[in-house]
Amino acid sequence: MTCFGLQHRRDAILSPEFAAPGRNVADAPRVGVLALQGDFREHRIMLERLGVVTSEVRRADAVAELDGLVIPGGESTTIGKLMLAYGFVDPIRAFAAAGGPVYGSCAGLIALAQTIAEGDPPQLSLMDIVARRNAFGRQIRSFEADLAIPALGDRPLRAIFIRAPWIEHAGSQVEILASVEGHGVAARQGRILVTAFHPELTDDTRVHALFLDSVREFCRERSMSASVESASVNEEVVS
Repeated sequence: MTCFGLQHRRDAILSPEFAAPGRNVADAPRVGVLALQGDFREHRIMLERLGVVTSEVRRADAVAELDGLVIPGGESTTIGKLMLAYGFVDPIRAFAAAGGPVYGSCAGLIALAQTIAEGDPPQLSLMDIVARRNAFGRQIRSFEADLAIPALGDRPLRAIFIRAPWIEHAGSQVEILASVEGHGVAARQGRILVTAFHPELTDDTRVHALFLDSVREFCRERSMSASVESASVNEEVVS
């Protein structure tokens, strides 16, 4: 795998301080991957390939410093309990309320859902969807499929489903990006993006690139806001 013109081993970018030699990271978006449980390393690899700076997020106070947050696949009940135990729920909600982009894959979709079909308490309630756990069946029913996702272009995306959820119902503000068996498996609402499958386990970067469009938009808005605030302060000083 080639990243930034250099050849790296798969584990070469797993340090929170990773940066390729000679690479200017000062202006690169900073995306954190929640690293309480699940396949957070694979998301970091994909994101670093696309030119952003990543970190493994294990402290709730780190969320506010990010330009984007990924909630990875894994064991959804465990991730939910750890988010509660370590105080992540309110900081993530505050980050999203401020316009911060959040992407959840598989278990991340469940974490972001407003409602869980099985009746379990919601975790973050950031997307107006009803999520059903293990919707396609148990582990042996895991599968791959080619999905048509117009938001990613004409070429189908190979999607890996592992004990995957689906979207049982979506509110009017939710855009369903892809469906399987009549149920949504990819969706977005504002800057919240979810997939029931695992794009981080493939070589196709298009889902992460779509997420990074929102990250870069968020960065531009914050930069403009900071510039306006600085200009206002300077004007007050001069006057």
